[in-house]
Amino acid sequence: MPEGHSIHRLALAFEELLHGERLEVTSPQGRFAAGAELLDGRRLVATDAHGKHLFLGFAQDGEETEHVRWLRVHLGLYGSWTFSGDTTFHAPHAIGAPRRRVAEEETPLPDDGQAPSPAEWTVPEPRGAVRVRLLGEHGVADLTGPTACEVVTPQEKDAVHARLGPDPLRADGDVGQFVANVRRRARPVGELLMDQSIVAGVGNIYRAEALYRARLHPRKLGRTVAAPRLREMWADLVTLMSDGVATGRIVTTEPGDRQQDEDRWYVYHREGRPCLRCGSTVAEDEMAGRRVFWCPREQRRPSATA
Repeated sequence: MPEGHSIHRLALAFEELLHGERLEVTSPQGRFAAGAELLDGRRLVATDAHGKHLFLGFAQDGEETEHVRWLRVHLGLYGSWTFSGDTTFHAPHAIGAPRRRVAEEETPLPDDGQAPSPAEWTVPEPRGAVRVRLLGEHGVADLTGPTACEVVTPQEKDAVHARLGPDPLRADGDVGQFVANVRRRARPVGELLMDQSIVAGVGNIYRAEALYRARLHPRKLGRTVAAPRLREMWADLVTLMSDGVATGRIVTTEPGDRQQDEDRWYVYHREGRPCLRCGSTVAEDEMAGRRVFWCPREQRRPSATA
């Protein structure tokens, strides 16, 4: 599923493209008809992202903050936002699934795709099972295949935030909370990084790469990882994920370590291939139902109690 940087890019895209507009909200598929009716004709007044949850705030003119209705979306494995519009509507073609290869990348417009002028643009017909359509003056955003799509109150939105761990991309992301969350648990750190109540927004690529860069084996128990090391990992996640927001790509390798242009990751999906730094064969195993990757030399396997 898309990792946290993609959700923050979506929040920025909606902020730039549709903020302040009174939107026509529909559910071409029909499964979100009741929710769409609650939002239709309201203005998009706020966007927010926390981990893998996107929140879009809708309000009537002059409405107080406590009456804002929030559209909460979790893309899950198969969800995607697709954009279309005129020359003033600068957006990628799609963010979410299906992603190109295993790169978690958004899909750009085709090379020969030319957006029409505002006078020439016509609203395209929905493609596929569109759960939600947000239509503005210059463009449209279609949501397909999400795991979660619901209208929530401000109080219900707060409850979602409360159950999530700190997000390295949020201004209120708390490194102290992250360290405490990891060190109080006797579970492998590789599992903890994928637990959204421990740290929000980290997916399988950032998990594998952050552990490699910190020289931590995925099976090292969280309670045995020193606090300074976890603080360094948090700072590294902030840097890596912020770069992902800026570029729309996950790149974790240092330029001097790349042997080929496509060497974007140290261990993720490099099982059976040489480590870019030491040449050891990258290993792979299953952890909590997901594949995990590491370098046996750079990330030493701990003892049973470490």
